[in-house]
Amino acid sequence: MRDAARFARMTESQEDVVTLWRPTGPNELALVEATGFRRWPPRLPDQPIFYPVLNEDYAVRIARDWNVPASGAGFVTRFDVRRAFLDRYDVQQVGGQTILEYRIPAEDLEELNDNIVGTIDVVQRFGAGGRD
Repeated sequence: MRDAARFARMTESQEDVVTLWRPTGPNELALVEATGFRRWPPRLPDQPIFYPVLNEDYAVRIARDWNVPASGAGFVTRFDVRRAFLDRYDVQQVGGQTILEYRIPAEDLEELNDNIVGTIDVVQRFGAGGRD
């Protein structure tokens, strides 16, 4: 983990942040990297919702089973967001008991980015350049 990310996480109380995961492909990850791993890119016109998930296992399944076939590689990212921002959204259960996500409207993404604590960290890689 990067030192700046570790410091930022230490300065926020664990009760003040929520750890989220996001499965992503190589193109989106390149855009995140261009921001210094601090911001998610704007949604495309056909992407009205940003979907961060609440557990790593769900993110792994999407990165491995959807992103790899679609783009050759899948990545699982982890990031912390201030709870005060997320409190205005309901957690959505979209399948089994552990398949939970937030649905952040595209027009709220910049505000979500402003509420990221630390950096967006890549925690797992699948497919090309990663591990299967």
